[in-house]
Amino acid sequence: MNNLRFSGHESFQCRNLWLKKGYEYVLAGKDFNDDLAVVDLGVGNNMVSSIKFWMKAFNVLEDDESISTHALQIFDENGYDPYLEDIGTLWLLHFLLVKNESVTIYNQFFNYFRKQRIEFSRDHLLSFFVNLCNKKEENHSENTINTDIGVFLKTYVQPRSKGSKKSIEDDFSSMFIDLGLIKPIADTKDWYEAKSEPRLTLPLEIFLYSILSNNYGGSITLGTLLNGENSPGAIFALDADSLVEMIQGLEKKYDGIVFKDDAGIRVLQITKKFDHLTLLEEYYA
Repeated sequence: MNNLRFSGHESFQCRNLWLKKGYEYVLAGKDFNDDLAVVDLGVGNNMVSSIKFWMKAFNVLEDDESISTHALQIFDENGYDPYLEDIGTLWLLHFLLVKNESVTIYNQFFNYFRKQRIEFSRDHLLSFFVNLCNKKEENHSENTINTDIGVFLKTYVQPRSKGSKKSIEDDFSSMFIDLGLIKPIADTKDWYEAKSEPRLTLPLEIFLYSILSNNYGGSITLGTLLNGENSPGAIFALDADSLVEMIQGLEKKYDGIVFKDDAGIRVLQITKKFDHLTLLEEYYA
């Protein structure tokens, strides 16, 4: 695990159009440190930093600040889904975000925290991450962690319709509220649930993309796919029955994918080489 990180977004969750906006800005050869960045991007100074942070968090920008291949495919003028209108793109971006260890709360929540608690409060999240900091002997302000928790929840949780028109519009512009991965518990302030359940809007191609991205090899146990780090079961919060149904869907759709159940040992076997980028092309076609 990398060093823990709980800042960089300037307290702003990623808005739906920020990745496209940042993509076009970088493609034009401009620098986020330029004095005119606030004018060119049409946002405040702190939001400029936030856009750059989220571009790296979603791997739109590589470590060397070049545009990534999947970003070119999605956000280009003739890209697959430059304005994030397709739910499959949101599932793909969710996967890429959680798999990125440098955005600690997202990676740790789906890979580890959910295994401890399905129903939780903000205090439970704060306690989990404070304990993680202590375990790794890293010093991070509780206020900073708490702010990051707030941004995380805004990213995923359907907001309660209260507050000013501006604040409601701001909350509903968050990236992943339509995925339904984290839901507020009715009439209970600051309590949430993140159940494992069917994900009816998760495309088979994105599901397979996530499996191939983990480089499991040709034979993968169901337990690994359900509970392993960065597994589809963990990142997409799938229950066992739904995971099996999706695997069976892959088996029907693709040659070279076989699901075996021998004496209770369930294994996914991939006997053919699949290309990640071709899978995306197939989905968006």
